[in-house]
Amino acid sequence: MMTKYIACICEGGAETAIMNMLLDQNKLIFSRDELLEGEILKTRKGKDFETRYLKKDFAGKIKVYRVLDSRRENFKISKAYQHKVEIVNVITAPEIEMLIICNEGKYLDFEKRKNMSPSEYCKSILKMKNVKSVSFVKEYFSDISVLEKSLYEYKRISKVRKDEKTIYDLLIPRKK
Repeated sequence: MMTKYIACICEGGAETAIMNMLLDQNKLIFSRDELLEGEILKTRKGKDFETRYLKKDFAGKIKVYRVLDSRRENFKISKAYQHKVEIVNVITAPEIEMLIICNEGKYLDFEKRKNMSPSEYCKSILKMKNVKSVSFVKEYFSDISVLEKSLYEYKRISKVRKDEKTIYDLLIPRKK
């Protein structure tokens, strides 16, 4: 069964903003035109996704990219519909703020602070107040090349499992 449809589900506002920026700059391996409803979805439960999209008569498979920071969050699709979906987990663990830490060249310093979350680090050490806000993310990564470099650096340093991808893996490969 060929993949004809793509769904991109994002966990939070920052992830959604980043994916929208990449979509708007045509940097991803899929385009807005290919997305279900032409946009990033917020449906986090498999059951809700199933009810909303899989009960419709789609000719072809739906590839679902789930952009999230938790590996524990399940996306259960009932057996009757499992053949209709291919789920790709795109992990931003521990938090999307790791992109900012990577861009600031502070990963090693962050690693030394074992009990501090990436967002706490950005707020207290890097003095970035609204690090979780969509407007901050859009402004911080307004130069798309800065975002691309941060995504590369995050992939380089993070421990990605075999069955997972990072946002960097969704970028169109650059011509050498």
